[in-house]
Amino acid sequence: MKKYLLALVAALCTFHFQSAQAADPENTLVMQLKGGPVIIEMYPDSAPNHVKRIKELVRKGFYDGLNFHRVIDGFMAQTGDPKGDGTGGSGQKIKAEFNDRHHGRGAVSMARAQDPNSADSQFFICFADAGYLDHQYTVWGQVTSGMEYVDQIKRGTGSNGEVTDPDKIISLKVLADVQQ
Repeated sequence: MKKYLLALVAALCTFHFQSAQAADPENTLVMQLKGGPVIIEMYPDSAPNHVKRIKELVRKGFYDGLNFHRVIDGFMAQTGDPKGDGTGGSGQKIKAEFNDRHHGRGAVSMARAQDPNSADSQFFICFADAGYLDHQYTVWGQVTSGMEYVDQIKRGTGSNGEVTDPDKIISLKVLADVQQ
Protein backbone atom coordinates (compact mmCIF):
# COMPACT_ATOMS: atom_id res chain seq x y z
CA MET A 1 0.00 0.00 0.00
CA LYS A 2 2.82 2.39 0.92
CA LYS A 3 4.63 1.77 -2.40
CA TYR A 4 1.36 2.34 -4.26
CA LEU A 5 0.76 5.58 -2.38
CA LEU A 6 4.28 6.86 -3.09
CA ALA A 7 3.94 5.91 -6.75
CA LEU A 8 0.62 7.72 -6.96
CA VAL A 9 2.03 10.82 -5.28
CA ALA A 10 5.07 10.76 -7.56
CA ALA A 11 2.84 10.46 -10.64
CA LEU A 12 0.61 13.30 -9.49
CA CYS A 13 3.59 15.48 -8.68
CA THR A 14 5.30 14.71 -11.98
CA PHE A 15 2.14 15.64 -13.88
CA HIS A 16 1.67 18.79 -11.81
CA PHE A 17 5.23 19.92 -12.31
CA GLN A 18 5.50 19.05 -15.97
CA SER A 19 2.54 21.31 -16.57
CA ALA A 20 3.97 24.08 -14.38
CA GLN A 21 7.44 23.88 -16.02
CA ALA A 22 8.91 25.90 -13.14
CA ALA A 23 9.40 23.05 -10.72
CA ASP A 24 12.67 22.30 -9.01
CA PRO A 25 12.28 18.76 -7.58
CA GLU A 26 15.25 19.34 -5.24
CA ASN A 27 13.43 22.29 -3.67
CA THR A 28 9.93 20.84 -3.64
CA LEU A 29 8.39 18.84 -0.81
CA VAL A 30 5.56 16.32 -0.97
CA MET A 31 3.66 16.15 2.32
CA GLN A 32 1.18 13.30 2.57
CA LEU A 33 -1.78 14.14 4.79
CA LYS A 34 -4.81 11.94 5.47
CA GLY A 35 -6.77 13.79 2.76
CA GLY A 36 -4.08 13.70 0.09
CA PRO A 37 -0.73 15.11 -1.08
CA VAL A 38 0.37 18.67 -0.41
CA ILE A 39 3.08 20.17 -2.63
CA ILE A 40 5.37 22.79 -1.07
CA GLU A 41 7.72 24.91 -3.15
CA MET A 42 10.75 25.90 -1.05
CA TYR A 43 12.61 29.22 -1.33
CA PRO A 44 16.37 28.55 -1.15
CA ASP A 45 16.98 32.05 -2.50
CA SER A 46 15.10 33.69 0.40
CA ALA A 47 15.90 31.32 3.27
CA PRO A 48 18.88 29.15 2.25
CA ASN A 49 19.79 27.89 5.72
CA HIS A 50 16.20 27.06 6.62
CA VAL A 51 15.62 25.19 3.36
CA LYS A 52 18.89 23.29 3.81
CA ARG A 53 17.96 22.26 7.36
CA ILE A 54 14.39 21.32 6.45
CA LYS A 55 15.69 19.07 3.64
CA GLU A 56 18.19 17.44 6.03
CA LEU A 57 15.41 16.66 8.49
CA VAL A 58 13.02 15.49 5.76
CA ARG A 59 15.64 13.12 4.35
CA LYS A 60 16.12 11.62 7.83
CA GLY A 61 12.37 10.99 8.09
CA PHE A 62 12.17 13.41 11.03
CA TYR A 63 8.70 14.75 10.17
CA ASP A 64 7.03 11.44 9.29
CA GLY A 65 4.26 10.78 11.81
CA LEU A 66 4.53 14.10 13.65
CA ASN A 67 1.38 15.80 14.97
CA PHE A 68 -0.14 19.09 13.99
CA HIS A 69 -0.05 20.03 17.67
CA ARG A 70 -1.25 23.64 17.37
CA VAL A 71 -3.99 24.49 14.87
CA ILE A 72 -5.89 27.76 15.04
CA ASP A 73 -8.88 28.17 12.73
CA GLY A 74 -8.44 31.10 10.34
CA PHE A 75 -4.72 31.37 11.21
CA MET A 76 -2.40 28.38 10.88
CA ALA A 77 -1.48 24.71 11.47
CA GLN A 78 1.81 24.07 13.29
CA THR A 79 3.88 20.88 13.33
CA GLY A 80 7.48 19.71 13.59
CA ASP A 81 7.73 18.93 17.30
CA PRO A 82 8.75 15.34 18.12
CA LYS A 83 7.35 15.81 21.66
CA GLY A 84 3.99 16.77 20.18
CA ASP A 85 3.30 19.60 22.60
CA GLY A 86 5.18 22.57 21.12
CA THR A 87 8.23 22.32 23.38
CA GLY A 88 10.48 20.08 21.29
CA GLY A 89 12.67 20.26 18.25
CA SER A 90 15.62 18.69 16.49
CA GLY A 91 18.15 20.31 18.79
CA GLN A 92 19.68 22.63 16.20
CA LYS A 93 18.71 26.29 16.16
CA ILE A 94 18.63 28.23 12.88
CA LYS A 95 19.51 31.91 12.65
CA ALA A 96 16.58 34.01 11.41
CA GLU A 97 16.39 34.69 7.68
CA PHE A 98 13.56 37.21 7.64
CA ASN A 99 12.76 38.04 4.04
CA ASP A 100 10.23 39.77 1.82
CA ARG A 101 8.07 36.68 1.36
CA HIS A 102 4.49 37.29 2.49
CA HIS A 103 2.63 35.29 5.13
CA GLY A 104 -0.38 34.76 2.86
CA ARG A 105 -2.60 31.73 2.49
CA GLY A 106 -0.41 28.65 2.04
CA ALA A 107 2.81 30.31 3.26
CA VAL A 108 5.11 27.91 5.12
CA SER A 109 7.10 29.61 7.85
CA MET A 110 9.27 28.67 10.82
CA ALA A 111 7.85 28.72 14.30
CA ARG A 112 10.12 30.15 16.99
CA ALA A 113 10.23 31.31 20.59
CA GLN A 114 10.66 34.96 21.54
CA ASP A 115 14.31 34.93 20.41
CA PRO A 116 14.33 35.56 16.62
CA ASN A 117 17.16 33.02 16.26
CA SER A 118 15.37 30.19 18.07
CA ALA A 119 13.73 28.43 15.09
CA ASP A 120 14.50 24.71 15.02
CA SER A 121 12.25 22.14 13.34
CA GLN A 122 8.75 23.47 13.97
CA PHE A 123 6.93 25.20 11.14
CA PHE A 124 3.44 26.36 10.31
CA ILE A 125 1.23 26.70 7.26
CA CYS A 126 -1.04 29.74 7.05
CA PHE A 127 -4.76 29.13 6.43
CA ALA A 128 -5.29 32.81 5.65
CA ASP A 129 -3.38 36.05 5.28
CA ALA A 130 -1.16 36.71 8.31
CA GLY A 131 0.83 39.65 6.95
CA TYR A 132 1.41 40.97 10.45
CA LEU A 133 4.02 38.18 10.77
CA ASP A 134 6.02 39.45 7.78
CA HIS A 135 9.67 40.26 8.61
CA GLN A 136 9.27 38.60 12.04
CA TYR A 137 9.23 34.93 11.01
CA THR A 138 11.12 33.17 8.23
CA VAL A 139 8.96 32.16 5.27
CA TRP A 140 10.75 29.29 3.55
CA GLY A 141 8.03 27.85 1.33
CA GLN A 142 4.59 28.02 -0.24
CA VAL A 143 1.88 25.39 -0.73
CA THR A 144 1.35 25.22 -4.49
CA SER A 145 -1.07 22.28 -4.55
CA GLY A 146 -3.20 20.45 -2.01
CA MET A 147 -4.20 23.38 0.18
CA GLU A 148 -7.65 21.77 0.40
CA TYR A 149 -5.99 18.96 2.42
CA VAL A 150 -4.29 21.48 4.72
CA ASP A 151 -7.73 23.04 5.24
CA GLN A 152 -8.97 19.66 6.51
CA ILE A 153 -6.44 19.45 9.38
CA LYS A 154 -8.25 19.08 12.71
CA ARG A 155 -8.52 22.39 14.56
CA GLY A 156 -7.48 22.93 18.14
CA THR A 157 -9.38 24.58 20.94
CA GLY A 158 -8.71 27.60 23.07
CA SER A 159 -6.55 30.61 22.30
CA ASN A 160 -3.38 28.52 21.85
CA GLY A 161 -5.00 26.02 19.48
CA GLU A 162 -3.91 22.86 21.32
CA VAL A 163 -5.28 19.82 19.50
CA THR A 164 -6.70 16.70 21.15
CA ASP A 165 -6.10 13.57 19.04
CA PRO A 166 -4.30 15.62 16.35
CA ASP A 167 -3.87 14.89 12.67
CA LYS A 168 -0.37 13.88 11.58
CA ILE A 169 2.04 14.23 8.72
CA ILE A 170 1.92 10.75 7.19
CA SER A 171 5.14 11.43 5.30
CA LEU A 172 7.21 14.36 4.11
CA LYS A 173 9.61 13.82 1.21
CA VAL A 174 11.81 15.85 -1.15
CA LEU A 175 10.26 15.41 -4.60
CA ALA A 176 13.66 14.61 -6.17
CA ASP A 177 13.92 11.59 -3.84
CA VAL A 178 10.39 10.39 -4.66
CA GLN A 179 11.04 10.53 -8.41
CA GLN A 180 14.12 8.27 -8.24
